[in-house]
Amino acid sequence: MDTRTASPSTQHLSRPEGRIAYDVSGSGPLVLCVPGPGDLRFSFRYLRSDLVDAGHRVATMDLRGHGESDPSFSSYEWADTASDLLALIEELGGTATVVASCAGAGAAVWAAAEEGDRVSRLVLLGPLVRDVHRSFLERIRRRLVLRWPWGKAAWLSRFRKLFRSRRPPDFEEHRERIAATLSGRGRWRAFARTSRASQGPVGERLARVRKPTLVVMGGRDPEIPDPRTEAEVVSAWLDATTLIVPEGGHYPHVEFPEVVGPEVVEFLGGLR
Repeated sequence: MDTRTASPSTQHLSRPEGRIAYDVSGSGPLVLCVPGPGDLRFSFRYLRSDLVDAGHRVATMDLRGHGESDPSFSSYEWADTASDLLALIEELGGTATVVASCAGAGAAVWAAAEEGDRVSRLVLLGPLVRDVHRSFLERIRRRLVLRWPWGKAAWLSRFRKLFRSRRPPDFEEHRERIAATLSGRGRWRAFARTSRASQGPVGERLARVRKPTLVVMGGRDPEIPDPRTEAEVVSAWLDATTLIVPEGGHYPHVEFPEVVGPEVVEFLGGLR
């Protein structure tokens, strides 16, 4: 197995209503990676390798009801995910850089705004941290994707289209992992509720974040109507450094790891 994509052993963090799955690799300053809805911690496989090689201790976690985390929680708002990541940082000790993808970036922003003493820096990958305007047809499509039982197939089809230029060589393996973890109404319910969580309260907290931040956006991200403008707006609120990956889709760190990985390492190394 390629050591870049090999998964470390799963551990679990106990929370009031269930457990959060995570793993840890390497040693050094802590970096915590948080995926978005419908994705798994495995999505950070390439970036994790780059960060470990650069001298960081990297933890990756599954969202509530996703992957190997329990689907037993009663709430799936971004404030809840923020509380999970903060609890994991406390469990692992010290403060952490939080690297977050998609709407998972909302939890990272929330954590930095509410309890910034535990978050040292942010790296936001294809971030969905505000309620953005979408067409009527796009809103209907999103509602349909979250319907059981056809929603699983619809999401897996949509997942393919989030990669705009190329897919990684292990794309099908990753997609099969997602498919396996979406089976069952309990896990689908968790995905649907997480996907419906509003970014509005997150957007209201952007101005309260005072942490060094890197915003990475794919120039062809299909989840965002105007990715370049959105990157500029979010970066302005956060006073962030911006990296646009021109041909990248919604997961630039997976689609172009040779571009994003070194930039993230340099960003963190320059601040250590």
